Amino acid sequence: MLAEGALAAGCRFFAGYPITPASEIYEVMMRELPTRGGLALSAPDEISSLCYCVGASLRGLKAMTATSGPGWALMIETVQYALMTETPIVVALVQRLGPSTGGATQGAQGDIWLAEFSTSGGYTLPVFSPSNAAESYELAIHAFNWAERLRTPVILLSDKEVGMTSEVVNDEALQIPDLVNRKRATATADYAPYAVQEPETVPAFAAVGEEIKTTVTGSAHDPQGRLRKNSPQVINVLQRLQRKIEAHAEEMALVRPDLDPDARCLLISYGVTARAARQAVEILRGEGLRVSFLQIQSLFPIPRKWLDWATAGVEMVFVAEENLTGQYRAALTPYLSGKRIFGINQIGHLISPSHIARAVEGLMA
Repeated sequence: MLAEGALAAGCRFFAGYPITPASEIYEVMMRELPTRGGLALSAPDEISSLCYCVGASLRGLKAMTATSGPGWALMIETVQYALMTETPIVVALVQRLGPSTGGATQGAQGDIWLAEFSTSGGYTLPVFSPSNAAESYELAIHAFNWAERLRTPVILLSDKEVGMTSEVVNDEALQIPDLVNRKRATATADYAPYAVQEPETVPAFAAVGEEIKTTVTGSAHDPQGRLRKNSPQVINVLQRLQRKIEAHAEEMALVRPDLDPDARCLLISYGVTARAARQAVEILRGEGLRVSFLQIQSLFPIPRKWLDWATAGVEMVFVAEENLTGQYRAALTPYLSGKRIFGINQIGHLISPSHIARAVEGLMA
């Protein structure tokens, strides 16, 4: 469904290298994209696959690749190039147990930090995380929309269980946003590829090789694309790469709340673990405990206003995720001041609803 969502979003170029558990996306795109007027390439490696996608996007096509942790590690340099050149791309990152090649057929949610904090300078990469097939379809469209609108790399962070589970999806129940295409430049004598009117806005796009001459460089540059060292214009361009994301953070935020106004605690989760967490809340409420739940679909930028709303009045916050150290909990902690924060973690297999319920119950006692 993630691949189908990408096709519905207007993806017309895919390049990939087979890697478990992302190979199903590769298979669908290689089979379906050529029948829908697009181009799908089998790349010799992960580095090449993302480079191909960047090149296709620079020609004006919506482009995507799919990989898992080891492949993503190889792609990071090219992701940073796309960030610096403001090239829209979508990367479907389907997590598996790590580190290194880890367990190719074992699920995990251990790539949160690797995905979000992979850029020199600490720039925010938008990250969306589906918990099921229907959300995979919907969030793929959101990912392409924001990549196009903000001219930025966007990550679809799935996991092995979501990526390889077959489910029935009610097409009529899908919440499909309108499609967005990048703003195109018009030819003018003073066109500059990275010039904007306001510091939070995005420059109009000019495809490489067409009538408007444009400059694409991964080096620090001014609004005209000229290499400069520490000039005020260069610093402004570098600052804008972050400001344009921050300016749209709340608009980008996607959550699925299930709140109890009298709850003492809030349970937060994402991805496949959100499914178990939602069931755990039902167990706890059946036992008479007042618990709220917040599934976060847009992991980054962190949805701060939703967090403030969901945590109002609660004493304790639990974050359930399938990794060893509580990676997303650590990212949320600075925004949860005054709350007692607990992690529910394990690796090697899925966290069950009963495991989450017993952990919450034990700490609430």
